Amino acid sequence: MTSVRSNILDTIGNTSILQLRNVIPSNGVRILLKIESSNPTGSMKDRMALAMITAAEDDGRLKPGGAVVEYTGGSTGVSLALVCSVKRHPLHVVTSDAFAKEKLSHMRLLGAKLTVIPSDNGKQTEKLTKDMIREAHALAERTGAYITAQMDNTDQLYAYTKLADELYEQTNGQIDVFVQSVGSGACLRGVSERLRQRNSKIRFVAVEPAESAVLSGGPSGSHNIDGVGAGYVVPLWKDGIADEFQGVSTADARAMAFRLAHEEGLFCGLSTGANVTAALRVAESLKPGSTVVAIMCDSGMKYMTSFSQQFESD
Repeated sequence: MTSVRSNILDTIGNTSILQLRNVIPSNGVRILLKIESSNPTGSMKDRMALAMITAAEDDGRLKPGGAVVEYTGGSTGVSLALVCSVKRHPLHVVTSDAFAKEKLSHMRLLGAKLTVIPSDNGKQTEKLTKDMIREAHALAERTGAYITAQMDNTDQLYAYTKLADELYEQTNGQIDVFVQSVGSGACLRGVSERLRQRNSKIRFVAVEPAESAVLSGGPSGSHNIDGVGAGYVVPLWKDGIADEFQGVSTADARAMAFRLAHEEGLFCGLSTGANVTAALRVAESLKPGSTVVAIMCDSGMKYMTSFSQQFESD
């Protein structure tokens, strides 16, 4: 019997993993999906938000009741808003109208104050990312708030070390390839470092928007996959994290997100659609009986407005 939890933060992590039954390759390779949408805000970012705030509290960078600032496309902001509401830290988020309206509303409902930077026609670009970062740092300097600065923050790697351990235990170590889309780079870096310690034969695939595949040497461009593809090589990224790169277009990521809903009952966002698209591609080159693991990054409930608009335009 599960004991009574002391607060909502105690429910973060230890999410389920499941095998896809219909969205599968033709060669008998297993694709397993870690269901991070079951975290409290419906996102894997709950893990890293808790790790960043806890580490800063523990070493005194963040005082009791101290204010927090972050720049974010939404999921990190929602997760920080949850953690800060429970831990009683005022939160100011710098974000943009390029990201899902549901995420901005969720942050506000959890008590965050928002500064919304205008985008170029709703597209995520390198310029927008850097404008948000610049504004957040200026805000923190003006107010004396603690900036979590997710693009540079190594405290979050602890969260993904724990995620890697969960994956390894849940699969009994049977992982041939791990596939993950790259935003700040922290998830793939933290998971790969830990899993390589446990099995050096596991391969790691970095997924990025085909329109802005900068990690694999392509030009910076604009796309609509929330939370990934910053448009430049992010500070937490290091050579050797990935053994392979897969570029997935916004259109392909959206089509896969809808397919997962229709065929697997999994309602997810576009970053998950990109992950599964890449996982299927990688699986086709593997031996039967191999296992590819990917992350269901968040819930499709965060994108209802844009998904509804897509249906209306079809």
